[in-house]
Amino acid sequence: MAEPQGYANHAQYRRVYHYVVLPIFIVNAGVFLWRAVRQPDLAHWWAALLAVAVVAYMWDARSAMLTIQDRLIRLEMRLRLERLLGPEGARQAAALRVGQLVALRFASDAELPGLVRRVLAGELVRGRDIKRAIGDWQRDTLRA
Repeated sequence: MAEPQGYANHAQYRRVYHYVVLPIFIVNAGVFLWRAVRQPDLAHWWAALLAVAVVAYMWDARSAMLTIQDRLIRLEMRLRLERLLGPEGARQAAALRVGQLVALRFASDAELPGLVRRVLAGELVRGRDIKRAIGDWQRDTLRA
């Protein structure tokens, strides 16, 4: 059985992306930039520009994927909050920021209403504070 998920171990890293592909492309861009500075000609500068563009594209693609994930979490949480808090509570919870909703998704249905009240009251503001306040952590392994 997998280790229970909680605040200390919830961050997800894509092993191939974070530990293999991205570092290789960053080092590659550095090598091509170094080569272009040491031997400044059009071919070296073009290769350096292309290497930097690939890293920028990878970063942008990852950011877009995480934005889409956050939008899905926002939708899921709005539906969940309407079910748990009713229409009036969901209307009040509409003031929650996306980062707060992303943090609240780990809370159980039983403790979610109380946490939402604490966030709306300003007691919990940042995502990490919200996550630390969760007592009954709901595992989420389907993340990008």
